[in-house]
Amino acid sequence: MSLSLFMMAQPQGGAGWMGLLPLIIIFVIFYFLMISPMRRRQKRLQMLIGNLKTGDKIITTGGIYGTVVGVSEDRIQLRITERVNIDLAKNAVAGLQPERR
Repeated sequence: MSLSLFMMAQPQGGAGWMGLLPLIIIFVIFYFLMISPMRRRQKRLQMLIGNLKTGDKIITTGGIYGTVVGVSEDRIQLRITERVNIDLAKNAVAGLQPERR
């Protein structure tokens, strides 16, 4: 009789891991669907910002379209009309303007 009580009191080692398996699977799926593409997009944007040069046509995060007329270490000078230039932080660049067809 005491042997059967001992057998019932032992924890089952595999059941603990099996309970975590769905969480692990959800995290892996979340990583590949959300985090990985976001990191790739951020790397591409950082490369684009690092390679900006005079004459590039860009869009800012505020939705301003313009042409780069000057680049310094942490700022760019953007021409938005014929006689209007503004200084922007480099991290305000959202991307290049799409080509018009």
